[in-house]
Amino acid sequence: MRRWTLGLLAGLVLAAGTLAGPYGPRGGEAAGRSGLCGSTTRRSGPSRSTTGPAAQWIRHETLCPVWTVRHASEPAVPKKPLVWVVDGAGDLRGCSNALRAVNVAAGEPVELVVFPWSHGYRRLLRDQIDMGHARRQGMRLAQWIEQQRQQEPTRRLVLVAHSAGCAVALAAGDVLPPDCLDRILLLAPSVSTGYDLRPSLRAAREGIDVFCSRRDWVALGFVVRVVGTTDNFWSGAAAGRWGFRLPVRDAEDVVLARRLRQHFWSPAVAWTGHHGGHHGMHAPGFVHTFLLPLMTGE
Repeated sequence: MRRWTLGLLAGLVLAAGTLAGPYGPRGGEAAGRSGLCGSTTRRSGPSRSTTGPAAQWIRHETLCPVWTVRHASEPAVPKKPLVWVVDGAGDLRGCSNALRAVNVAAGEPVELVVFPWSHGYRRLLRDQIDMGHARRQGMRLAQWIEQQRQQEPTRRLVLVAHSAGCAVALAAGDVLPPDCLDRILLLAPSVSTGYDLRPSLRAAREGIDVFCSRRDWVALGFVVRVVGTTDNFWSGAAAGRWGFRLPVRDAEDVVLARRLRQHFWSPAVAWTGHHGGHHGMHAPGFVHTFLLPLMTGE
């Protein structure tokens, strides 16, 4: 009777080992002395039978000789471009709201982050004339950007600013290291035409795109003549209306000048909803057609 019971138990153990799975590379050998099964993970290179982006095989092996499991992991998905948005004076969020609406409608091809810098809601005049504040906020923005670049060195980083927010963006560009950003977009900048763009041009690998309109005669015409540009009270000429004047003194300036692209409004783009006003660049058709491709790099 005892011999029959021991034989039955041995048969059950053998059957359990067989049902556990196919024999591994050491099939037939004994498991560990402890009788407990641990596991190890081995990662091999791309499978020759797979197609498309680098599919990695992950091989899981237990210390039990009879069980080996292998499955394919999902290929890494590149992160969306990260776009910082610096709104204009008064924290009205006109630019960021317009970009967000178009981004959602387009399936969110970019990740938008609004950078808060204003003195407060509707405090337009103080934001417009306080360049010291803009510089301090620009330093803070530069720290954010540098930290992001260190964490994600291959991710596309873009900076978009509107009106007085361009002073903050350029203040950040003044202290950023070369090629820290991929691109800078300045929409109707309220800084002076003589602002030195060279540090920001060095900081943006693909350069700076400036969107101007000579029809912006209220905000960047009348108002600027009364209160001055954000960086210069006596300027009276805003780059968002007349464009930047970039001095070319040496060979480096010639190279940097190629990174500056200034786009002036014309009736040919009126179909997008942008009719030349200070906020015309926020029109959905204009954002989708002209701004979004620059943000995504397409």
